[in-house]
Amino acid sequence: MILQASQRGGGQNLAAHLMRGDDNEHIELHEIRGFVSDDLHGAFKEAYAVSKGTKCKQYLFSLSLNPPPDEDVPIEVFEQTIAKAEERLGLGGQPRAVVFHEKEGRRHAHCVWSRIDAETMTAKQMSFFKMKLFDLSRELYLEHDWRMPRGFVDKSLRNPRNFTLSEWQQAKRNGQDPRELKTAVQDAWAVSDNCNTFEHALQERGYWLARGDRRAHVVVDYQGEVHSVPRALGKKAKEVRAKLGDPAQLHSVEETKRTIAATMTPLMKKHIDHSRMMFERRKAHFDEKRLKMRDEHMAQRRDISSKQRERKERESTERAKKLPKGLRRLWSRITGQYKKLKKTNELDANECALRDKRERDELVAVQLERRRELQSVFAMHRKQHSETLLELRQDMVRFRALEREANAPKVKRRLRRRDPSRDLN
Repeated sequence: MILQASQRGGGQNLAAHLMRGDDNEHIELHEIRGFVSDDLHGAFKEAYAVSKGTKCKQYLFSLSLNPPPDEDVPIEVFEQTIAKAEERLGLGGQPRAVVFHEKEGRRHAHCVWSRIDAETMTAKQMSFFKMKLFDLSRELYLEHDWRMPRGFVDKSLRNPRNFTLSEWQQAKRNGQDPRELKTAVQDAWAVSDNCNTFEHALQERGYWLARGDRRAHVVVDYQGEVHSVPRALGKKAKEVRAKLGDPAQLHSVEETKRTIAATMTPLMKKHIDHSRMMFERRKAHFDEKRLKMRDEHMAQRRDISSKQRERKERESTERAKKLPKGLRRLWSRITGQYKKLKKTNELDANECALRDKRERDELVAVQLERRRELQSVFAMHRKQHSETLLELRQDMVRFRALEREANAPKVKRRLRRRDPSRDLN
């Protein structure tokens, strides 16, 4: 289970984000502890009000719990993990809220604590929390025999494709998977040893190397979007400059855009637009199915909750009937029989509560499996779309090569006519 956390303020923005229904198909406010309010917005307002008595700006500590994608993780494991994290982070007894999200057939959780100790009016120190959570996460993979990410085995193998918010938003605006750009730039970097070979390797993948406005190395895609080379590689600008040299020797972004516009054929644009249109149709069809499934699942959950409430009331009434009344009740108290009956009823109520919880968990597990099946179909279409776009970009590169070959003889003849060595003969 991947554990990611941060200290933060902005409680109302966080509450709105955690309860957003457009990003998540099912949302459950699982627990609120230590707050007077019974909703997130009110709880985080309380945390903010308490923090005003201190100098702490980041008065909340937010933890996300993401289990392996192919594992059905019971709620108890989430609860146990939250308890362990709370102990190791020194947040025991602090007010907290727990929210469960379900999206694309996967369930994950968020836990948010108030960092302010109301007795001492000081903020809990969160020293080395990333290291503590990394160790706990690794222990969970070993304890539950989950397939451990490569980065947990060897930190040097961690995925380098960590995107900033601006990178992700830019890629989403273009309908482009940000991993595609990162992979292309990193692959080109790996197979090149200087600026010329790097530029050639990029062009083979449908990208152009250019000089940015701040005299930095940038990559321009076929739509004219500009991306930072150091950021895509996860390296410092000094390292990139050491291998590629001074970017002043490269064409500017505007010159590169003119080159792209001149060499990219309308036919390729048409094919790309058509591919995207087809993918958008599939996505619309998928969204229709996804929303329909979400509504069905919500109806099933409401139905089982309603039936369980009716059954709970009926069983509570039956248990109450078992307790003696009037003089018999007084006599049963004297003999101790009343206490035994009450204890039996409590045990029976606990068993019924566990039964209801098992029924709901089984229903959720079936629903998550159905949702994963639907998501796998869409993931296949998304992969096919990505591969199609990659092939089209490779075709554009081949067209550019054909154009260069067609122009090469004319250039040579022109050069021969202007060769000054002929005047020396």
